[in-house]
Amino acid sequence: MTTAALPQPRETPDNAPMLAAWRQDGRLLLQRCGSCGKQIFYPRPICPHCQSTALAWEPASGTGTISSFSRIHRGLPPAFQAEAPIVLAEILLAEGATMIARVVTAEPEAIRGGQAVRLVSPDRAAPYPLPTFEPA
Repeated sequence: MTTAALPQPRETPDNAPMLAAWRQDGRLLLQRCGSCGKQIFYPRPICPHCQSTALAWEPASGTGTISSFSRIHRGLPPAFQAEAPIVLAEILLAEGATMIARVVTAEPEAIRGGQAVRLVSPDRAAPYPLPTFEPA
């Protein structure tokens, strides 16, 4: 991990509970719609499936599968340059929501579509400003 400060997410009323859970315990929270029952990501005030505002926060399992990914070698902010290439992946979470997240690994060339991932352990989560995964 680099010693340079990683860029921080902009906190809003919609994403504050998710960011707090990640910062405090390395947990991932997702919103679930009380009307249609779907879990959603990214945090927002209205369900994108049924337009209900009846959204509640629930803990996620922290597991998923890589749908697509990119290994980024160049054009990275200074905080990431020493770690290049970094892996950004579209992850289908076990709960059904999809999110874009970083996958940290000592072998970025080994990452593949369809690969299982899990959240980094809570003791490793602190340096990362957003939910971060590793190969399962």
